[in-house]
Amino acid sequence: MVFNGKVAIITGGGAGIGLAAARLLAEQGAKVLVTGRRESRLKEVEALHPNLKGFPADAGDADSASRTVAAAIGLWGRLDLVVNNAGAGAIQPLVDVDAQSAQDMLAINVIGPTLLAAAAVPHLAKTNGTIINLSSTYGSKAGSGLSLYAASKAALEHLTRCWALELAPQGIRVNAIASGPVESDFLRERMGLSDEQIAAVKEQERQAIPLGRRGEPADVARWIAKLADPEADWITGQVIAVDGGLTIA
Repeated sequence: MVFNGKVAIITGGGAGIGLAAARLLAEQGAKVLVTGRRESRLKEVEALHPNLKGFPADAGDADSASRTVAAAIGLWGRLDLVVNNAGAGAIQPLVDVDAQSAQDMLAINVIGPTLLAAAAVPHLAKTNGTIINLSSTYGSKAGSGLSLYAASKAALEHLTRCWALELAPQGIRVNAIASGPVESDFLRERMGLSDEQIAAVKEQERQAIPLGRRGEPADVARWIAKLADPEADWITGQVIAVDGGLTIA
């Protein structure tokens, strides 16, 4: 029960990596506020473990950050961990980019995490808390048609390093995980790909990953727990790749 008595917020925790991390932390004693846009899905998440509580919020909505933090404090009176997991993605050639698509990508992948972290700082300072940002292999690896997505994740990684320096005097650690492709609904729900496109992307990724497989949400969730563990209290400002070696391929 490593996280007994601790309180965490995980954005976009209704499925995939976010849900796997929420369940793992809850099983180890944490009270976890899981955010998402679908209330029906959040109700299903709550039924999985008594330590899980759903909170309807859109990571791209500027007002969601303060409401989310207030909800966690209202429920449990403290905050120890913020996991900025919610993310947007798109395969989008440069010639197809418009102002709205760029703004939407940055709103979810950069502005949302920034506002949530800012709202959480006063509470994390009281608990020597931790912020963990979910980046991607493509935060450092170039990809054709991924310029907006990759740039937003590169921004999140540099925010991680800057926040780590800024918040260290308050005892707050900030790290990021650069996840490789995992088995989830991201390609369909977030990237908007067809079944044929998804199958082609998955096969291309499997061939490119040195360890020969796409990840499972639990592969990344375990590292969220490791970085949040109080025994990791001398690690900050790091971006850890959990991607089967794709970064170096």
